[in-house]
Amino acid sequence: MPGPGKPRIEAVRGDITREQVEAIVNAANSALRGGGGVDGAIHRAAGPRLAEAGAALAPCQPGDAKATPAFDLDPPVRHVIHTVGPVWHGGGQGEPGILESCYRRCLEIGTALGVKSIAFPAISTGVYGYPPALAADVAVQTLRATPTRVEVIRLVAFDDFTYQLYLDRLT
Repeated sequence: MPGPGKPRIEAVRGDITREQVEAIVNAANSALRGGGGVDGAIHRAAGPRLAEAGAALAPCQPGDAKATPAFDLDPPVRHVIHTVGPVWHGGGQGEPGILESCYRRCLEIGTALGVKSIAFPAISTGVYGYPPALAADVAVQTLRATPTRVEVIRLVAFDDFTYQLYLDRLT
């Protein structure tokens, strides 16, 4: 098997539950049972078995990640990788390191699962309050620096503002 290389990192605007990738990342809460925002959308699309599978793996600590099957999500999605991002408290409580760990752990799990494509939401930028521009910096820097066998990484923005942040950092 070839060693880790440099994946292609893309920014897209849309609904992460409709991405044509092998794994999608869920910006989850520590209970892995579903919630609002992207977490709720993924749980609705994947069906009730996702919450049952997540509950069996919980709790998940901030900065860590755990994988479940994708259940009712449309192929080619086979896995949901749940990660718990940091709640923003001004940046002085280790938030950047925790967010870096989220992206790194998801890529490690994706590599272990053998996926070639993965889609990430803007982790922690919703109700957890992480400033979107700072989160985009961490996402792109960490994904570029982390060795992986994943070939395609999509940063999926739900809104035009976040999409532009990703585009600016990828050029």
